[in-house]
Formats: sequence, structure tokens, C-alpha cells
Amino acid sequence: MFRALRQKLFTLHALAAISALTTLFITGCAEIENTVYDIRGLPPGKVSVVVDLTAQEAYLYAGDQLALKAPISTGREGYNTSPGRYKIIQKDVDHRSSIYGEYVKDGIVIKPDANVYKDPKPRGATFVGAPMPYFMRIYGGVGLHEGDLPGYPASHGCIRMPGSKARRFFYAVRLGTPVKVVK
Repeated sequence: MFRALRQKLFTLHALAAISALTTLFITGCAEIENTVYDIRGLPPGKVSVVVDLTAQEAYLYAGDQLALKAPISTGREGYNTSPGRYKIIQKDVDHRSSIYGEYVKDGIVIKPDANVYKDPKPRGATFVGAPMPYFMRIYGGVGLHEGDLPGYPASHGCIRMPGSKARRFFYAVRLGTPVKVVK
């Protein structure tokens, strides 16, 4: 009995170790890529961004050299991110949405997931826009920024990416940087 219990514990520990190593490998790859980018810096050449809606990835180029790539989450059905050629028209490191957020009263959220066009403001409440750090506007209310990545298109049209990537994209682009959104 002791031998069987020990075998089961060994198997559980082995599975936990494999799971931990897999997680470290997956997240470590992004960190290694970030570190290499930070050490090398941005290669010479005109900076541009390509957003691939099908692959759900964004690519930062310097000239014709890929400098960095990021997993993304774009607009969900009904809020699709429009393919096209754009330019960065605004940069705001600590941007907040003027449409989506929550209504707060006396420090308490009384209406989460609020849309100012659809949800009337409760009496005495204040609207607090959803945070969109490292915001890079490309058209209308749409931009690239740090945000949640559920693994599929889930935004209201924006292009979300991990914070570590959003920060690097943000500091690499300038106003006027071309952004191509492709299917």
C-alpha cells in the first residue's frame, strides 16, 4: 500500500513539474524575446506595424526586419476591427475609454461594464473609463493598447496586447507611423 501511494505521489509531482516547466517555457519565450529586443534595441529603418486579424498577432517592423511580435485580441463580432491602412494619430500612456467603463458612487462600483451610450448614469454616480494603457489610436475610438487576451477576438474594436509588448510598441512608434490591419 505504501509503495502504491508513493507511486501516485511521484506521478502527481511529475505532472506538476511538467506543467510548471511548460508554463515557464511559454511565458519565458515572451520574456526572452522582450529581453533580446531591449538589448538589441530597435533596428534601423522606418517603423511600421502590421496587425493580422486571422493570426491574432501584431508585428512591429523596422524597415523590412521584424523587431517584435505580440499576441492580440481584436474586435469581437459586431465590433469588428476594420482592415485597412492607418497611421498612429494619438499616443496616450495612461488613456481611459470615454465610452466603456463603470459607474461609481462613493467609491463603490454600482454599474460595471457600462456603455455611456446605452446605460443611463445613475444619480450621484461618476463614470470611470476602462483603463487602456499605452494607447496608440489608429482611427475613431480604435487603437492598440494593453489589455486582456482571452485567446480570441473579444474587444469593442481595439487591438489588445500584453502590457510588456504594448509598452515596447508604444515607445517604438511615433505619430504618423503606418499601421496595416489585414485579414
